[in-house]
Amino acid sequence: MTFTTPNLLTFARMAAAPLLVYLLTLPQPLPSLAAAGVFFLATVTDFLDGYIARSYGSGSDLGKILDPLADKLLVAAALIMLAAIPREPRVPAWIVVVMVSREIMVTGLRAVAASRSRILAAEELGKYKMALQSVAIHGLLIHYVWLHVDFFAAGMFVLWIAMIVTVWSGVDYFYRQWDVIAPRSRPSLARRAAM
Repeated sequence: MTFTTPNLLTFARMAAAPLLVYLLTLPQPLPSLAAAGVFFLATVTDFLDGYIARSYGSGSDLGKILDPLADKLLVAAALIMLAAIPREPRVPAWIVVVMVSREIMVTGLRAVAASRSRILAAEELGKYKMALQSVAIHGLLIHYVWLHVDFFAAGMFVLWIAMIVTVWSGVDYFYRQWDVIAPRSRPSLARRAAM
């Protein structure tokens, strides 16, 4: 079942990424607020699709694959643009490389697992990582000082914490799923013949 409500919300979240990128090419205060609004609505759909899937039993294997992929697409698009756009200050590119690299490696691990008929659900630590990234990115998207709050500085503070948890969760994920990468080898033919 592809077109369940949770999957449609996930598709909508994926479709928000190009709109977010477009709004970030307009480095003025109002488009920055609009970009933060788009990111906020996408974050709400992330909560809703999981809630609906659990509450109404409408989860699917496709949803388990697409949901974290949509999160990674949206976060990567936001972070790459926040490092690339010309407005100052910018997010340091090396932080973006570290965080996006973790997402690509975990996505690769999920692909390997899927090729072996295993669906890897999100880990608890990964959910904390996503929450911290979302809070940080909201501040960084708003960027400007509003109501005497420097949103860029606040966003960078949370982003540093998010980066630590991102790396930690990535290492933990690979440790927990190590058998996907290095499955126990079967006994060789010679050893089997000797048994």
